[in-house]
Amino acid sequence: VQLVESGGGLAQPGGSLRLSCTASGIIFSIVDMAWYRQGPGKQRELVAEFTTDNHANYADSVKGRFTISRDSAKNKVYLQMDKLEPDDTAVYYCNTVPSRVTWGQGTRVTVSS
Repeated sequence: VQLVESGGGLAQPGGSLRLSCTASGIIFSIVDMAWYRQGPGKQRELVAEFTTDNHANYADSVKGRFTISRDSAKNKVYLQMDKLEPDDTAVYYCNTVPSRVTWGQGTRVTVSS
Protein backbone atom coordinates (compact mmCIF):
# COMPACT_ATOMS: atom_id res chain seq x y z
CA VAL A 1 0.00 0.00 0.00
CA GLN A 2 1.37 3.37 -1.00
CA LEU A 3 0.14 6.95 -1.01
CA VAL A 4 1.60 9.53 -3.38
CA GLU A 5 0.37 13.11 -3.33
CA SER A 6 0.97 15.75 -5.98
CA GLY A 7 -0.32 19.06 -7.28
CA GLY A 8 0.80 21.48 -4.61
CA GLY A 9 2.58 24.73 -5.22
CA LEU A 10 2.37 28.45 -4.73
CA ALA A 11 -0.97 30.18 -5.15
CA GLN A 12 -2.18 33.69 -4.53
CA PRO A 13 -5.02 34.37 -2.11
CA GLY A 14 -8.25 33.72 -3.95
CA GLY A 15 -6.56 31.31 -6.32
CA SER A 16 -7.07 27.61 -6.95
CA LEU A 17 -5.09 24.39 -6.89
CA ARG A 18 -6.02 20.78 -7.54
CA LEU A 19 -4.32 18.07 -5.54
CA SER A 20 -4.12 14.42 -6.57
CA CYS A 21 -3.45 11.33 -4.54
CA THR A 22 -2.65 7.93 -5.98
CA ALA A 23 -3.58 5.29 -3.42
CA SER A 24 -2.05 2.03 -4.56
CA GLY A 25 -3.37 -1.11 -2.92
CA ILE A 26 -6.41 0.49 -1.30
CA ILE A 27 -9.91 -0.68 -2.17
CA PHE A 28 -12.02 2.48 -2.15
CA SER A 29 -15.28 0.58 -1.77
CA ILE A 30 -14.39 -0.52 1.74
CA VAL A 31 -12.56 2.48 3.21
CA ASP A 32 -13.26 6.14 3.60
CA MET A 33 -10.55 8.35 2.15
CA ALA A 34 -9.58 11.82 3.26
CA TRP A 35 -7.27 14.72 2.76
CA TYR A 36 -5.39 15.94 5.78
CA ARG A 37 -3.09 18.90 6.22
CA GLN A 38 -0.43 20.08 8.61
CA GLY A 39 0.25 23.78 8.72
CA PRO A 40 3.39 25.40 10.17
CA GLY A 41 3.47 24.78 13.91
CA LYS A 42 0.11 23.02 13.83
CA GLN A 43 -1.13 19.49 14.30
CA ARG A 44 -2.27 17.45 11.34
CA GLU A 45 -6.00 17.86 10.75
CA LEU A 46 -8.59 16.25 8.51
CA VAL A 47 -9.98 18.73 5.99
CA ALA A 48 -12.11 16.62 3.64
CA GLU A 49 -13.46 13.09 3.69
CA PHE A 50 -15.07 10.95 0.99
CA THR A 51 -17.06 8.05 2.39
CA THR A 52 -17.74 4.61 0.97
CA ASP A 53 -21.37 5.64 0.37
CA ASN A 54 -20.23 8.60 -1.73
CA HIS A 55 -20.72 11.39 0.77
CA ALA A 56 -18.27 14.23 1.24
CA ASN A 57 -17.65 15.89 4.58
CA TYR A 58 -15.55 18.96 5.20
CA ALA A 59 -13.91 20.81 8.04
CA ASP A 60 -15.70 24.07 8.74
CA SER A 61 -12.60 26.01 7.71
CA VAL A 62 -12.76 24.74 4.11
CA LYS A 63 -16.47 24.17 3.63
CA GLY A 64 -17.70 25.85 0.45
CA ARG A 65 -14.17 26.29 -0.90
CA PHE A 66 -12.74 22.76 -1.20
CA THR A 67 -14.21 19.78 -3.04
CA ILE A 68 -13.08 16.19 -2.59
CA SER A 69 -13.67 13.55 -5.23
CA ARG A 70 -12.35 10.16 -6.18
CA ASP A 71 -11.86 7.98 -9.23
CA SER A 72 -12.05 4.37 -8.08
CA ALA A 73 -10.99 3.03 -11.47
CA LYS A 74 -7.73 4.97 -11.23
CA ASN A 75 -7.34 4.64 -7.44
CA LYS A 76 -7.09 8.41 -7.17
CA VAL A 77 -8.48 10.95 -4.76
CA TYR A 78 -8.59 14.62 -5.65
CA LEU A 79 -8.94 17.85 -3.73
CA GLN A 80 -10.07 20.91 -5.66
CA MET A 81 -9.15 23.96 -3.63
CA ASP A 82 -10.74 27.29 -4.57
CA LYS A 83 -10.74 30.70 -2.92
CA LEU A 84 -7.48 29.84 -1.22
CA GLU A 85 -6.52 31.73 1.91
CA PRO A 86 -3.13 32.19 3.58
CA ASP A 87 -4.30 29.90 6.40
CA ASP A 88 -4.55 27.07 3.86
CA THR A 89 -0.76 27.01 3.71
CA ALA A 90 0.24 23.51 4.76
CA VAL A 91 1.55 20.16 3.63
CA TYR A 92 -1.40 18.14 2.38
CA TYR A 93 -1.66 14.37 2.72
CA CYS A 94 -4.20 11.74 1.79
CA ASN A 95 -4.96 8.67 3.88
CA THR A 96 -7.77 6.44 5.01
CA VAL A 97 -10.18 7.38 7.79
CA PRO A 98 -8.98 6.73 10.38
CA SER A 99 -5.44 6.95 9.06
CA ARG A 100 -4.12 3.39 8.84
CA VAL A 101 -1.62 3.64 6.00
CA THR A 102 1.95 4.89 6.26
CA TRP A 103 1.87 8.57 5.40
CA GLY A 104 3.18 9.67 2.03
CA GLN A 105 5.51 12.59 1.53
CA GLY A 106 2.64 15.00 1.12
CA THR A 107 2.42 17.94 -1.22
CA ARG A 108 3.17 21.48 -0.06
CA VAL A 109 0.69 24.27 -0.64
CA THR A 110 1.73 27.85 -0.04
CA VAL A 111 -0.81 30.64 -0.31
CA SER A 112 0.82 34.02 -0.43
CA SER A 113 0.76 37.24 -2.40
